Amino acid sequence: MTIEGLIPGFRPETALERELASDPAMLRGLAWGRPRPGHPEGSVGTHVADLLTAITEPAGRRRDELRFLALVHDALKHRVRPDAALSPDNDQHGVLARRFSERYTADPRILATLELHDEPYRIWRTRPHDGRCALEGILAQIPDLSLFMRFVELDGSTEGKTPGPVHWLRSELASRGYEVPEPPRA
Repeated sequence: MTIEGLIPGFRPETALERELASDPAMLRGLAWGRPRPGHPEGSVGTHVADLLTAITEPAGRRRDELRFLALVHDALKHRVRPDAALSPDNDQHGVLARRFSERYTADPRILATLELHDEPYRIWRTRPHDGRCALEGILAQIPDLSLFMRFVELDGSTEGKTPGPVHWLRSELASRGYEVPEPPRA
């Protein structure tokens, strides 16, 4: 099993990507998945391929960050227990991705984005109950809102994803006075 076989069209662009490409935990995670709501493409590797294709940033730091996030963000989903109800205790793939990534980076912006990337969706789903307060707690943990928002938009742009959470998050950020740049156009 090679990363190129798991992520259609993948070509490593950095030494870090080459290192990730040989990590057995990454390879197991990329192979996992079947078509399901929100992920009709099936495997994590195929989802990652879609994200990598959607990254339009030119070569440089931001592109490298987004590619790392795309590669790792769902790679530990296979460790979530599918037979148990989704809850903060059983939907920890973001926390697992963060812990895994700590072997490769100490950048708090990357680590926070990995850990919290699905929280806007979770809050959006339950927002009538306490969404504004929950969002404040998440925002307090994000050191680079621009990176976080770009990745949330990127992850939310693939087939099978509803645009509602991203629109809601943009609206909430605007109502709080945050300036979040529009995503780049393809």
